[in-house]
Amino acid sequence: MREVGSLRLLVIKGKNANRHIFTSCVVLFLACFGTTSSVECPDKCGCTTTTVECVSQNLISIPQPLTLNITTLLLNGNNIFSLSEESFPVRLEQLTNLYLSGNRIEQVDPGVFNNLPSLHLLDLSNNKILNFSPDAFPDHSMLQVLNLSRSLYNASYVDVVSDLLNKSVPELSHLILSNNGLLFLPDSIFNSLLNLTTVDLRNNSIVLIKSGTFRSRALNYLDLRDNALKRLLNGTLADFDQIPGLRLYLAGNPWHCDCNLGDMVIWLQRSDLVADKMNLTCAEPTELRNTQLLKLKDEELQCIYSRDMKSVLETSYVFLGMVLALIGVIFLLVLYLNRKGIKRWMYNIRDACRDHMEGYHYRYEINSDPRLANLSLNSDV
Repeated sequence: MREVGSLRLLVIKGKNANRHIFTSCVVLFLACFGTTSSVECPDKCGCTTTTVECVSQNLISIPQPLTLNITTLLLNGNNIFSLSEESFPVRLEQLTNLYLSGNRIEQVDPGVFNNLPSLHLLDLSNNKILNFSPDAFPDHSMLQVLNLSRSLYNASYVDVVSDLLNKSVPELSHLILSNNGLLFLPDSIFNSLLNLTTVDLRNNSIVLIKSGTFRSRALNYLDLRDNALKRLLNGTLADFDQIPGLRLYLAGNPWHCDCNLGDMVIWLQRSDLVADKMNLTCAEPTELRNTQLLKLKDEELQCIYSRDMKSVLETSYVFLGMVLALIGVIFLLVLYLNRKGIKRWMYNIRDACRDHMEGYHYRYEINSDPRLANLSLNSDV
């Protein structure tokens, strides 16, 4: 019995010893990894297991070092002026979401995102991009969401975006280009984006959508609200009809309700693609202002060419009068500046004319007097 009791005591002591060793290992593990985590979290940033947040910290560059297992990086509201290859010197295989909104980014250099092969979402809204290299992304980029709202330096830089979309992001599905003051869309801006499902172009100044601009059959959301569209061309309407499942938003545009809008009104009445068609109203002419497009009648859609032509002619006459007046003023100014030379020139002409007339008068006197005529002949001999 004493031996059995001793054996039990040894077993209990062994279990306690193993438990103590296990506890020590856990403490050591947490201490080591806790220290590593605190070291790898950049200054002025808050870090969790897979997220680094450095919002509104007046950073001028991408903070370093970044943990290799990071999936989300938030850098909104800083003062980062440019992105270069040095911005992400270490390959971050798991980084999928990158937020850079509200910085002052003007330059995005080639190769910036080469070390981010899994990047799916890129938010560059509220910046002033002057140059965005088409080679900024790696080959076979996996980017799916690109937010460029209020990000272009001015509307003329839409060609920069067009080059980027056609060369670098074949998997893109969501594109936000709102609030950029765009006046037009390049013909082929979306041609390479076969997976494009969402396009947000709200609050720009787009005046025309050309036929062939939107051809992606995957497109299911197109927002064109608050632009400067006066009508949609028949070719554009036909393109929309070829996209199954499309939801189109057109409210807030200054529709010009004349004879050129008739086909669009008919299309609106028979089509269910426009989600907010009840909110489409006329901006011109004055007598139809705020009238719903769906309630327009054929006889109301008139083009008054005579009135337009009269205003054009009146404008032309005014312009012609201004040009002639300007020419007259310039002519008088030239005369005034050259008044002495003109006076001398006129005196010279007068003297030349006087000499010429005196010669004629002398010859006339000779011819009228026979004696002078004979004298003249003898003198010639």
